[in-house]
Amino acid sequence: MELRIYQVDAFAENVFEGNPAAVCPLDSWLPDEVLQKIAEENNLSETAFFVAENNAFSLRWFTPENEVDLCGHATLATAHVLFTKLDFMGQKIEFQTRSGELVVEKVGARYRMNFPASMPTPVAVPSALVDGLGVTPKQVLSAFDYVVVLQSEAELRSVKPDFAKLSQLDLRGVVITAPGDNVDFVSRCFFPKLKVDEDPVTGSAHCELAPFWSEQLTKTTLVGLQLSKRTGRVECQVEGERVILTGRAADYLQGTIFVKT
Repeated sequence: MELRIYQVDAFAENVFEGNPAAVCPLDSWLPDEVLQKIAEENNLSETAFFVAENNAFSLRWFTPENEVDLCGHATLATAHVLFTKLDFMGQKIEFQTRSGELVVEKVGARYRMNFPASMPTPVAVPSALVDGLGVTPKQVLSAFDYVVVLQSEAELRSVKPDFAKLSQLDLRGVVITAPGDNVDFVSRCFFPKLKVDEDPVTGSAHCELAPFWSEQLTKTTLVGLQLSKRTGRVECQVEGERVILTGRAADYLQGTIFVKT
């Protein structure tokens, strides 16, 4: 079986920036174990698979380790492929996912993604979290990740995680954040349980970060900068129980993969 594959740098102005995601259009769903093997072979933080269904698309995301409930950058990459490579003619794409309906709108050269907000709440601090980060948090909260608030951008940049210790935690991953020097907030994201030690740019984490910083800064329009080696800028708009994430995408690769089923 031959499958098309695209690799897109999401939340990026140019190639080699942002977060790379693989996108594989399918005519129908392959067995889950095949999807997982493709994602493992791609060895990117996320591989997105989608199937056209009526007037929408069914969308799933796989890390090299397992399927996940929500992925922002691979959703942006998928929308980019549909709009620019597969001749989708509308202005909005509806995706059916494990996190409900997600809508992506093309606005000029940018993509606006409508995602569910997830407000983190304070929790007791696990010892593995402090040991794994090597810093004393200002505040620790949780949503689908642990959200660790630090004092400053400089402190956040200096963190050198122990991924073996962070992998012992019960939630998906760890997101550290602080006020930004030149943007509203900065962050870094660690997902060792998913075989993604530090993610370059994490859309889903901004579904937790934007509501938190919106409340802290008493504003609904924010700009976040994820301070990975590649870095990525995420524009956020908090609208009640939804978060609008906006970013760009850059093409890196397209080709064919060969799969035995």
